[in-house]
Amino acid sequence: MVLQTLPLTFTVRRHPPELVAPAKPTPHELKLLSNIDDQIGLRYHIPIVQFYRYEASMAGKDPVQVIRQALAKTLVFYYPLAGRLREGPNGKLMVDCNEEGVMFIEADADVTLDQFGNDFLPPFPCFDELLYNVPGSDGMINCPLLLVQVTRLQCGGFIFALRMNHTISDGSGISQFLRALAETACGAPNPSILPVWHRELLSPRDPPRITCTHSEYQQLPPDTKSIFKPHHRSFFFGPKHISTLRSLLPHHLAKSTSFEILTACLWRSRTKALQWQNPNQEVRLLCIVNARYGRCSFNPPLPQGFYGNAFVFPAAVSNVGKLCGRPLEYALELVKKAKNEATEEYVHSVVDLMEIKGRPCFTRLGSFMVSDLSKAALRDVDFGWGKAVYGGLAKGGLGDIPGVSFYVPFRNSKGEQGRVVPICLPVDAMERFEKELDETFKMKMKISDNIILMSHL
Repeated sequence: MVLQTLPLTFTVRRHPPELVAPAKPTPHELKLLSNIDDQIGLRYHIPIVQFYRYEASMAGKDPVQVIRQALAKTLVFYYPLAGRLREGPNGKLMVDCNEEGVMFIEADADVTLDQFGNDFLPPFPCFDELLYNVPGSDGMINCPLLLVQVTRLQCGGFIFALRMNHTISDGSGISQFLRALAETACGAPNPSILPVWHRELLSPRDPPRITCTHSEYQQLPPDTKSIFKPHHRSFFFGPKHISTLRSLLPHHLAKSTSFEILTACLWRSRTKALQWQNPNQEVRLLCIVNARYGRCSFNPPLPQGFYGNAFVFPAAVSNVGKLCGRPLEYALELVKKAKNEATEEYVHSVVDLMEIKGRPCFTRLGSFMVSDLSKAALRDVDFGWGKAVYGGLAKGGLGDIPGVSFYVPFRNSKGEQGRVVPICLPVDAMERFEKELDETFKMKMKISDNIILMSHL
């Protein structure tokens, strides 16, 4: 059964944007980004949104003032965020730590949180008003690295929206910064985890050497299947859905992680929905693996407090005919193989590839990239008003690249804990994608079960 949020329009009244600088003087210096940070495929801004309900214990306190003041104090520790990117020789990016400040917008909306519905799913109505793109602010060079908008709601709740330059931080780094901001808003004098720059830990070796196969960076011409006007919907997957997918697998694969199983299902279903004409067309699943955790982690580990980009995305590769024509286990085996390729040596090989080949973008032709934000725990960020009703990416895609999805932890209105996955596809392909998922889950589930919670753009 498909659930849709009702159309919603409202007015947002914004104060003029302002720059918030660190509350105390901070070092003026140039800080180089790592080769993982400044690759072409990360030169975008990431939009994040948090919805907060009214909290009686915070009556009389203004979330705009609380967060603005906390932001200035937090920037004393995260002072590079108040700087600007500069471009050096051969396109190398660096941060000019000059205390210029991050952009902050105070706003009010004539809407209540309840009017958004029972389930908060991206894409959100009027989101361009909740995270306003200040003209001239969204470039890479000499632009604010961070934009924050806090919008008060008529119910006493508020919406916190953030846009961060991806070259500065990945999801884990953004989460670390937001937790520091929240701790400061709640009165802490210092962040519980102090930030660490140390981007030199991801510098190229001397001499640089590519020691692994990197299908994720194969340079192919763009195509109409990978570049399109995206239509956005979000899909909810709870424990029943994962159990259903497990039941379709042979015994030796049934104990695969829920991330691996769901990723295989979505890659296969999305490829079918795009209706590639050539069965020999090569397609990719780019699986984001973070060097902070598990098999990919460094020895010794990256220091606690490191907030730079520390991930790679090894590729599962198949032709369309095999991926769509074979059972789910075929896609799952490829996903597991790609994920297991990510090791410390693999990360160093990517860093060296960037040095040798000039920081290329990842393959866009036929690619679907997924990132699991479970460890980022964005919903747990508490500025004093409790945990967010929804905390995560504002939409699918990455800049002008629609083939990117994020797994956002989510508890739906029925109390089921699962994942929300924003998907971007052409309109006609989106309908086919939904039907493909319906058919997959109805093989084992009753039609009356909730299969997908959907939010329309």
